[in-house]
Amino acid sequence: MVAAALFALTVWIRAEPGFADWVDILQIHAYYIGIYILIGVSIIVMISSFLGCCSALMEHTVALYMFIGTQGFCFLFGTIGAAVLLSFSTIGSFVQPLIWDTITRLIMASSHHQPSRDILKMIQESVGCCGADGPNDYIVLKHPLPRECRDSVTGNAFFHGCVDELTWFLEDKSGWVAGLAMALALMHVINGVMSMVLVQALKKEEDEARTYRH
Repeated sequence: MVAAALFALTVWIRAEPGFADWVDILQIHAYYIGIYILIGVSIIVMISSFLGCCSALMEHTVALYMFIGTQGFCFLFGTIGAAVLLSFSTIGSFVQPLIWDTITRLIMASSHHQPSRDILKMIQESVGCCGADGPNDYIVLKHPLPRECRDSVTGNAFFHGCVDELTWFLEDKSGWVAGLAMALALMHVINGVMSMVLVQALKKEEDEARTYRH
């Protein structure tokens, strides 16, 4: 069930049209690397769960060893997937320089390129942010502070830049996925240990039966 939940959540994030548009606009397609890894892992987990049930019911030693191997594989790549996802969606991660480059490029192009101006306006209005790191970006780049950089109620410029605001948005979205992936990784360890205990019990039973026959 945890694997099914992880699969559903990762597929939903990948297929969500509105979110995909933001990824395209910000050019942060690397965010999807961790999502793809976790989608693949969740599919393997659902298939291997059936193998584990069958091997335990049949008390088949080779099948149990195969199941233990799949648990190790899923633990490794599930952990890697969660780590990669978080490395492209948290404060101080690799995603922030990518967002910074995009926002800075849009600010510099906004004075002479209408599509860039429209995209920048949409980002700042939707998120409630100003510049890449804050309003000072416009001063440094010698651009006038646009109206969408100001709070419509107070008239004050937004304090936070779009890099931090967008990263917090990604962090909230990725936190649940990474949490499920780590919970699943813990289950892989438990499944692997329990399967190894069962294998040892079966070997002991076979040895006792062989001794009894002799």
